[in-house]
Amino acid sequence: MTQAKQDVVVIGAGLSGLRAAQLLADDYDVCVVEARDRVGGRAMAHTFANGDTVDVGGQWVGPGQDRLYALIEAEGRTTYPLHDDGDRLMLNRGRLSHYTGTIPKLAPHVLANVHLMMSGFDGLAAQIDPLAPWRHPKAALWDSMTVAEWMRKRAWTRDAFDLFAVGIGAVFAAEPHEISLLHGLFYARAGTSLDNLVSTTGGAQQDRVHGDMAGLADGLAAGLGDLVRLSSAVRTIRWKDDGVRIDTETGPVSARRAILALPPNQALRIDWDPVLPAAKSGLWLRMPPGACIKCVAQYETPFWRDRGLAGQAVAPQLDVRVTFDNTEAGRSAGQLLGFIEGDHARQWAARDPQQRRAAVLEAFAACYGEQALHPIDYVDQDWTSEVWSRGCYAALMGPGVWTGHGAHLRTPLGPVHMAGTETASSYYGYFEGALEAAERAVREVRAALEDG
Repeated sequence: MTQAKQDVVVIGAGLSGLRAAQLLADDYDVCVVEARDRVGGRAMAHTFANGDTVDVGGQWVGPGQDRLYALIEAEGRTTYPLHDDGDRLMLNRGRLSHYTGTIPKLAPHVLANVHLMMSGFDGLAAQIDPLAPWRHPKAALWDSMTVAEWMRKRAWTRDAFDLFAVGIGAVFAAEPHEISLLHGLFYARAGTSLDNLVSTTGGAQQDRVHGDMAGLADGLAAGLGDLVRLSSAVRTIRWKDDGVRIDTETGPVSARRAILALPPNQALRIDWDPVLPAAKSGLWLRMPPGACIKCVAQYETPFWRDRGLAGQAVAPQLDVRVTFDNTEAGRSAGQLLGFIEGDHARQWAARDPQQRRAAVLEAFAACYGEQALHPIDYVDQDWTSEVWSRGCYAALMGPGVWTGHGAHLRTPLGPVHMAGTETASSYYGYFEGALEAAERAVREVRAALEDG
């Protein structure tokens, strides 16, 4: 093996890779290689014509995400709460109704059913060990069925099924039939509960970051300086027990250890030497990402607030099934945020962007009135078409994956250690999970370097 030039090379400059490099940089020679011409990975910002910015990738932080809050504070940034005052809206089968709280106003028997489904799901999730979900006594059973199968057995009505499916789509950016029940339970347990993951105040969507989550990534990269190499897609990883050599578009890098901070579908784009073990390649091949198009319309003011609305709506029959008030605290212009997810995202990804914009605004107008048809600016980000992600929010596992391959999720490949939110046991799929994974990979690397 070529003489190592670095102690550690980090592959991927998302939050997980940047945080790993930051934790190592004071004690070791480190470099970070990134395929994109920017840092942040699935954190990405857009600047509107008036100068306001918005996260078009991941953006929220909530109670229990202690690593992310600490990093935000350490980087000199502050948070503000998602606007959560006023009535929420439910558009169901053409009928628009107002409600307060988490669960929309529906017939009592439907509400009771949804409550039972949510509490039942979270009751099962609480039994899961997020470090090893395959070890649960019922893991084989739960991993043999989809979330949709579980829902069909417990939903008394189509309305209950559809409303629960909206929550699944919002959390996973996927359809219930795409996810194994075991993966759904693991994901909920890793994020405390499904109820927590669909909640705003007190939940996972409680707070935003001034200067955007993408700005947090920019700050981390600025602290690393020229240790970060952009536009350096990794083509080949060659490794032996004593080191690794990677070939990138800007030249080779040799190191004693590597940290791979990429989603599984991107790790598969690399040519590995020796060839990937069947256990690892089999796992990554079975971990496709969710599908999401994030859509933000900007208005002169957040006009819905004048009507006593929170800017949060649920519309099970629309392509945009959930909306939020995305306005940054202290800004005069308002923002409405909507998500197109799962099957709808895959369909709209193939259609004309102007048609998509019109459809999104029509969905907003169905909830908030004709004024929603006339934004001063608009942006959407189709993550299924983003070349170095090809999906969002995170990788999914269908039936049989956790029980057949899950034990290999975090295991290193020789000197190559695994990071990225898809290897987290806490808040898998979230930036908090990305930071947890970075810390674990760094502990592994430090132990290996000290022993070697």
